[in-house]
Amino acid sequence: MLDLRGKKAFIAGIGDDNGFGWAIAKALAEAGAEILIGTWAPIVKIFKTSWANGKFDESRKMQNGQMMEFLKLYPMDAMYDKMQDVPEEVKTNKRYAEFSHYTLSEVAAQVEADYGQIDILVHSLANAPEVTKSLLDTSRQGYLAAMSSSAYSFVSLISNFGRIMKPHGSALNLTYIASERVCPGYGGGMSSAKAALESDTRTLAWEAGRKWGIRVNAISAGAHRSRAAKAIGMIDDMIAYAKANAPLTKDLHAEEVGHAAAFLLSPLASAITGQILFVDNGLHAMGLAVDSQALQNNPIYSGS
Repeated sequence: MLDLRGKKAFIAGIGDDNGFGWAIAKALAEAGAEILIGTWAPIVKIFKTSWANGKFDESRKMQNGQMMEFLKLYPMDAMYDKMQDVPEEVKTNKRYAEFSHYTLSEVAAQVEADYGQIDILVHSLANAPEVTKSLLDTSRQGYLAAMSSSAYSFVSLISNFGRIMKPHGSALNLTYIASERVCPGYGGGMSSAKAALESDTRTLAWEAGRKWGIRVNAISAGAHRSRAAKAIGMIDDMIAYAKANAPLTKDLHAEEVGHAAAFLLSPLASAITGQILFVDNGLHAMGLAVDSQALQNNPIYSGS
């Protein structure tokens, strides 16, 4: 059993209780870690209200009967490294008006002031404003926005938090198989961003490992019906395809990703870094869609 008592984990990107970020936070809490949450500034009020009103209570229940708690929530926007980067129209937007320190460098400084050092860092962030468009129809602005919020944000997170992470600490991000395989419909530059994120994972494993002694890994998770995934508009088709063609013909549960993440982030994985671990019921191993009409009359593809 994992024992993460005495360790502090910062999870960037939790906005509700049905995404991978939440599942990872809960798995870490189950192992005894203390949780710090980074939530996109415009939805902080919604998240806090939902938490206070008991909307997440069922999801917060842990195996030991206790409820998952967090030490502190930090409003953040991973599009910006420092306040000078924030456009005036964002600063004055009513959804940001009550916050003043939400850039990544400022959030890292607040965490340091509050708790000194942390042990674990999780990047559960992705956004592409034009995700429903094909790559050919994606604008330069949309493409760069996807790269900034979904890939460079991890570089910035490591750069800003690495200095306050304890030696032998661990960082993790979440990617998707569209980084290396064609997934029609996963557009807006998101596939490009995931490819960059995986490349950066390997480079950061080297740089952050040598500079701070921390490990950097990624989980390539299968399709899951999270709030963010619903924005793609075809998540149900992606899930159905995975169930029809993966070696394990079952739903992928968020807690399965959470358990794998907790292992990678724990001392049990002390020699693992620069790794992209697939947690997708084995779909990544397949080179043939066995539910294809071209194979429907061949009994060998029934899997029985």
